[in-house]
Amino acid sequence: MKVLLVKPKARLKTIQGLHRFTMLEPLELAYLAAAAGPRHAVRILDLRLERRPETSMARAVADMQPDVVGISAYSHEGSTAKALAAIVRRVAPRALVVVGGHHATVAPEDLDVPDIDAIVRGEGCGPFAAILAAVERREPVEGISGVLRTGADFDPAAARAWPTFPDPASLPQPRRDLYDWRRYFTVWLAENPPPWFPLFPPTAMVRSSFGCTQKCTFCIVPYLCGGRHMPRPVEAVAEEIASLPQGHVYFGDDENFLDEAFAFALADALERRGVRKRYLAWVRTTTAVRSPELMRRWAGIGLESVFIGFEHATDAELKGSRKGATVAVNERALDLLKSLGIAVHGSWLVCPEFTEADFERLAAYVVGLPPSEHSFNVITPSQGTPDYEAIRPRIWVPNPHDLHDGMHPLTPTTLPLREFAARYATLVASGIKHSPLRAGNRPVRPRDLVRALWSERAYYRAYRDLYRDYPRELWQ
Repeated sequence: MKVLLVKPKARLKTIQGLHRFTMLEPLELAYLAAAAGPRHAVRILDLRLERRPETSMARAVADMQPDVVGISAYSHEGSTAKALAAIVRRVAPRALVVVGGHHATVAPEDLDVPDIDAIVRGEGCGPFAAILAAVERREPVEGISGVLRTGADFDPAAARAWPTFPDPASLPQPRRDLYDWRRYFTVWLAENPPPWFPLFPPTAMVRSSFGCTQKCTFCIVPYLCGGRHMPRPVEAVAEEIASLPQGHVYFGDDENFLDEAFAFALADALERRGVRKRYLAWVRTTTAVRSPELMRRWAGIGLESVFIGFEHATDAELKGSRKGATVAVNERALDLLKSLGIAVHGSWLVCPEFTEADFERLAAYVVGLPPSEHSFNVITPSQGTPDYEAIRPRIWVPNPHDLHDGMHPLTPTTLPLREFAARYATLVASGIKHSPLRAGNRPVRPRDLVRALWSERAYYRAYRDLYRDYPRELWQ
């Protein structure tokens, strides 16, 4: 059969601005392509790379006339996924349209529309392979774990139950041969980079585990994986990394180092193979402070930067979100990582209720930290969490899915929305300027420097103008 796998292009300028700094490979589609097996002709269409995504989608469907189209989407891409499904229905009416990804997992009822035939929730490889087998046998797509039918067959009770995640050992090696790996990158942060190093190197994305044992109140991951952290087999991950042509690796795990034994074993396996790459990983401050030797071990094999959710600048706020950390622990982790030569990108949460004084307080605290890069998200709990249910009565936009990117407030702001956006944009700009690359005045390639400055400008404008994504009556 002919199978078309599609990654939508975000419509929100905040996400488009983020993509100027980070455009990671469509790893979820590479996994699905591998799950499809060699029997089928599979194409991956990444619409993020297209200037006119809907035209490109219509052309690809018309040229290929696929038997099955799979679309993966986050919640802020839900409406876009439905629009793409409508294109498929118009251009190739006999194709089976399947939508999966985060939005399908947490809000499947939003995708119960006539242009979509099936919804895949949770880890998609097994369910998608089963769907293809059913279509090839010309049988109905029924009774497959993790799959919901739409229309009259939509099952609300099944939609409310969390999907079961498989053994990570069952994941196939992703099909990276179906796209040009040189087009994917992330801006690379380093504490002590060599002179004239590339700011935007080609970057591979690797998933060594999924799940998390922590219970942050705003995060959906503990619910999806039953509070478990599930690593893949060490040798499989090491072999995948060793085979990559890219020299830079972005780990897509929710938290790489929760399982110390696994993390040490993976470091050993990479060293045995003589793998020398540069790594970026997500880590919790509590993990770094608890396991300094693990951080030192990974720094020794190439860990150059980490993404950390500092979230809040007071102990009371941290306790409220059940982060399990304190301000003192966060600061100790930052000092430890910098002493190991690991650069830190810290993430912070902004409340819709922030006043002018709150913005100034957070900005002053962040700027007072040792040089590190920072980004800021608005508190927007994941759908399916108790925190999301708590804010649901106060959501002030007709379709919150469209603005669920972690940068748009879903509940009323204390400041007028236009002023909130302006102060938020200023805060975002200050976080970028605190980068260790700037503090150390490191020389970079002139072309990369121009690209970075232009991207910063576009990123700032996206935040400043985010109020325009709301109904006009909410602007003031």
